[in-house]
Amino acid sequence: MGSNTMWGIGIIGAGSYGEQHAQALASLTGVRLVAASRTNAPALHAFTQTYGGTPYTDYHDLLRDESVQVVMIATPHHLHIEAALAALHAGKNVLLEKPLAPNRQECDQIVQAVREAGVKFMVGHVNHFVPAYQVAKQIIESGEMGEVVYGLATMQKYWMESNRRDWHLNRETGGGVWLTVGIHPLDRLTWLVDSPVTTVSAQFSTRFHPQQADDAGMVFLRYANGAAGTIVSTGYHTGAPKHLTELTCTRGMLNVDYTGGVTMGREEHWQTIPESLPTGDWMHAALVEEWRQFIQSIEQDTPSPVPADFAAHIMDVAFAAEQSSQEQHEIAIHATWSP
Repeated sequence: MGSNTMWGIGIIGAGSYGEQHAQALASLTGVRLVAASRTNAPALHAFTQTYGGTPYTDYHDLLRDESVQVVMIATPHHLHIEAALAALHAGKNVLLEKPLAPNRQECDQIVQAVREAGVKFMVGHVNHFVPAYQVAKQIIESGEMGEVVYGLATMQKYWMESNRRDWHLNRETGGGVWLTVGIHPLDRLTWLVDSPVTTVSAQFSTRFHPQQADDAGMVFLRYANGAAGTIVSTGYHTGAPKHLTELTCTRGMLNVDYTGGVTMGREEHWQTIPESLPTGDWMHAALVEEWRQFIQSIEQDTPSPVPADFAAHIMDVAFAAEQSSQEQHEIAIHATWSP
């Protein structure tokens, strides 16, 4: 990490994704999992026996633990607000899993609390740290591809996987494929285009599962810099996974894929960029890099790798897309983030 400080990490929501974070932390020097919390006591004890740390069934006790300096929150979406506000009020640095919160009022409350707390705060938009996406971002920032004209970002995956819970299946608790899955392509395309969304038009439906939330969606975005994008968000019953970002730029094309890396299209030829190919588990590599950059921002007091205002803009777009689908027209967005 570059310094001799050992940062104590506490995980609130020590479930399947909390476990992936614990594995990432174990791969880093300068950080140590010192505490974990979950209401399911037997599962919590199994977690701390594997990854270490003091088990707390009540996360307020974890927040009182002075060895915890950084809190990672991976609770169900509708519980983000309470845990995030409590952690910020306790003066902890906070890494909050996406989405920020499932409604605009709660997002605003968290952003305001971050401003007042004076600690480092980051939202876990993990795509920014995937090896292929880091390479794509560098290529775009270099100016080599010119400007992004159009983007198509898809995340289509099997929905009822083993870690699916009841709260995932109801929009009231922040569930649905759009807020769980579709938020990723929305985030990564907006990050690559590097411009706020000005209008959004969308259609969501529930076509594959009996649930009180969407499982299919298509979203059209206009960006302030003149680019436009389409997002495809599907949690299918039967199909095959598709996780792509395809960019049309003024000086060529870029396709980005977690496992296939970055391919550049120029002079009638597609070429893979070798350093964009993952050398191991791309998700693990991304979480390790996410933590490395977050700790570095704390140590060096530099801007958060994924700041609250960016994450809030992503949610403004997500909510406006839902409104567009209900009202069947394009919705304008007042951007509170600019790169």
